[in-house]
Amino acid sequence: MDLQIIQENIPLFVKGMKVTVTLGAIGIVLSILFGFMIALFRFFKVPILTRILTAYIELSRNTPLLIQLFFLYYGLPKLGIPLAKELAAIIGLTFLGAAYMAEVFRASFESVSQIQLEVGRSLGFNGFQLATVVLLPQGMKLAIPSVGANCIFLLKETSVFSAIAIMDLTNVTKDLIGMYYMTREFLLMLVVSYSILIIPMVVILYWLEKSVGGVSAGS
Repeated sequence: MDLQIIQENIPLFVKGMKVTVTLGAIGIVLSILFGFMIALFRFFKVPILTRILTAYIELSRNTPLLIQLFFLYYGLPKLGIPLAKELAAIIGLTFLGAAYMAEVFRASFESVSQIQLEVGRSLGFNGFQLATVVLLPQGMKLAIPSVGANCIFLLKETSVFSAIAIMDLTNVTKDLIGMYYMTREFLLMLVVSYSILIIPMVVILYWLEKSVGGVSAGS
């Protein structure tokens, strides 16, 4: 194990981590936002739109992110719609992530007592008020564990961004292995880099889950 070569290339892995975190964070935030809206549309069974969104979820969850990225980055330019590789990565991650988040939110909404929804309707609440006053406060608490798991899943999925020449952690590792032929050293750095990103997320999400669970139990 060559520790010197590891030390010399730490700055490159730091840059790769910045790219991974930036693109991953944007994709995760957009996934949560779009997933929440999709879940609301499906929960309230908006005509026509519900079928379209159901088809989208099935398509997204049953095709690999790698194939989606190839279509966005290499396929769309053939149709006259060129995308920057970073934009293609964000759209691809959001396209995949929103489908998973939507299913999580939908399941959490369906766990909310129907009696509460009926009471809200009897009080004259419209769909938006039901969503913000009844579904959102309770549904989000129920969704936190699964949303957290999906966030970690999406961050790890950023490893396929290297397929469209984005200099993320995986691409940095591949380039360095090709240059120095030191597989063990750079794969170790890749594992350490992802651990630095993911372990704090796991700890924070675990704490958040316990905190919300404690508040719910005490209320």
